[in-house]
Amino acid sequence: MSSTSSDVVEEPAPSAPVPPRALPNGLAAFLVFLSSGAVLVLETVSLRLVGPYVGVTLQVTSSVIGMALGAIAYGAWMGGWLADRRDPRTLLAPALVLAGIATAVTLPVVRYAGEALRGGAASAVLLLTALAVLLPAALLAGVTPLVVKLQLADLRRTGQVVGRLSGIGTLGGITATLVTGFVLVAALPSTVIVLALAGVLGVTGLVLGAYLRRGSGTGLPGPTRAKAALAVLGLAGAGLSAVAPNPCDVETAYHCARVEVDGQWTQGRTLYLNSAEHSYVDLADPTHLKYAYTQWIGLVADLARPPKQRMDALHLGGGGFTMPRYLAATRPGSDNLVFEIDGGLVELDRRELGVRTGPQLRARVGDARVLLGAEPTDSRDFIVGDAFGHLVVPWHLATREMAADIRRVLRPDGIYVQNVIDYPPGRFIRAELATVAAEFRNVALIAPPGAIAGQHGANFLIVASDAPLPLAGIPAQLRLLPEPARLLDGDELAAFVGDALVLTDDFAPVDQLLATA
Repeated sequence: MSSTSSDVVEEPAPSAPVPPRALPNGLAAFLVFLSSGAVLVLETVSLRLVGPYVGVTLQVTSSVIGMALGAIAYGAWMGGWLADRRDPRTLLAPALVLAGIATAVTLPVVRYAGEALRGGAASAVLLLTALAVLLPAALLAGVTPLVVKLQLADLRRTGQVVGRLSGIGTLGGITATLVTGFVLVAALPSTVIVLALAGVLGVTGLVLGAYLRRGSGTGLPGPTRAKAALAVLGLAGAGLSAVAPNPCDVETAYHCARVEVDGQWTQGRTLYLNSAEHSYVDLADPTHLKYAYTQWIGLVADLARPPKQRMDALHLGGGGFTMPRYLAATRPGSDNLVFEIDGGLVELDRRELGVRTGPQLRARVGDARVLLGAEPTDSRDFIVGDAFGHLVVPWHLATREMAADIRRVLRPDGIYVQNVIDYPPGRFIRAELATVAAEFRNVALIAPPGAIAGQHGANFLIVASDAPLPLAGIPAQLRLLPEPARLLDGDELAAFVGDALVLTDDFAPVDQLLATA
């Protein structure tokens, strides 16, 4: 019996889809490094962009960090989702180009919106920081999962690929943070940094698209009109940035600064830092003190030492150098040493506000807390605390340890005056009074009656010394000033302070105490 062969022809098994070709390792590393670093540049610069409108407080800083982390989380999730549904090679270049456009558009969006959202309200802070960082950071965060997907051709090396690219992304973020904080912010205006970053991202996306298209026919997808629309949108963002309202005349490493001429007196100058009115300077008369709290400081100085008598004074915070110039003019031969953290502000004061440093008026650039530690014991007659970050006393300058170092530097009969801004219900001024009283034997307060009663916010002046304070002459002199003010001391002051918290280096929630009820 013979057998015959079957005429049935077997169909070939369907072949598995060919995975997208991996990128060269160097290119993959570069894209992850660049995109991760760009997110951190945006996060750092965003603080500078929103600061002029909502301040630079702990809440603002926390909001920027939170929005950036949210953008990273959402962008990474979305990038991974898209990578499983589309060829990542077709998405990489558009992601970078769109991130560049979004970065360029951020400037005009924040500046126009900032004018409408001025103030420290939580809703304004959250909205403005979201506008500053959310969209471009999310687009950039999507790049890493797209690159990772392309490099996972061999599942046996998954851990190695993911670990290497994650590490490279982290290094990109670290590098960008350090370079931006130490170099870029000090050397370039925020506008230049943002537009340069937008340009780098856009050009990288275009070059990458051309490279991928040449290699495999992929790149920037879509018709020519869509590509042209993207280019126009990017140019429009850069153009709007040029005409958007800029709140700064000068950007220093710490401040958005502006100097305005007094409309009623041509020699008057007002210094604005982060859009807050900070100092008033009379170029023709350094003894002209416009603000009430500066008049109180001048009054205490005159009662502490007879007019014309020299004084060794230390100023923690320079601002417009109003008080250093006043003491130098009214007390010839005095030594006024100013600690100012912002060297760019000192240069602006020299250029715009008539500050002339010399033997009677010296400026030292650096953090007041650090510089104070190097001052000799019992070396100063008068110390003025007038340092602010926006409208907030930096927390490390408001603690008991700081007050103890101030007391060390003061001579036994020396006087410390501290300018504090607070708002109802006045928790910070009470805490700061309790903190200073924990170190000094004698403490008093000068402030407007309405502010003491909790009716409105104001400047408060703390006056402290180990020696008896010259309180007898203060009330009569206050009545001669144009703005009403009261002196609190003794039992009245104790009742005002109550059981307020003493701030320490371990616990000083200054921003929370300043938050209105």
